[in-house]
Amino acid sequence: MANITLGGNAINTIGNLPEVGSEAMDFNLVDKNLTEKTMQDFAGKKKILNIFPSIDTGVCAASARAFNEKVGNEENTVVINVSKDLPFALERFCAAEGLDYVTNLSDFRGSFGQDFGVEITDSGFKGLLSRAVIVLDENNKILYTEQVPEIGQEPNYENALNALK
Repeated sequence: MANITLGGNAINTIGNLPEVGSEAMDFNLVDKNLTEKTMQDFAGKKKILNIFPSIDTGVCAASARAFNEKVGNEENTVVINVSKDLPFALERFCAAEGLDYVTNLSDFRGSFGQDFGVEITDSGFKGLLSRAVIVLDENNKILYTEQVPEIGQEPNYENALNALK
């Protein structure tokens, strides 16, 4: 399990991020239309999984904005925001912010948090997802991972983007 902090207080996740170089397991997440999406829906594309507790917090919102701006309409690449938020909340935020280059998927009824080791197991955030980034190539090979050590800290965008090159 990952040892991270929330406001400087120690909290834990259910496991660890998958290993760089391994193949990412499939996921089953829900989009704004309550349609289930899997890795197959993004076949042949590079993927940045921008994982966070809730879009309704400042740092989570900042990461969605930053990846939208930095990746933009990068060819053959998709940014997937993943949280336990309802898909409607994710979509409402991104529509209001004009974030057109990110895809929002919810783990509100799935096992993504357990499968990828990012579900928080204690504190007031118990059950939510930790802040993490996983970068995958077109074949779902893991190129980069970052378990952000403090929930209130933004991920390292440049390292994530450099992994795509």
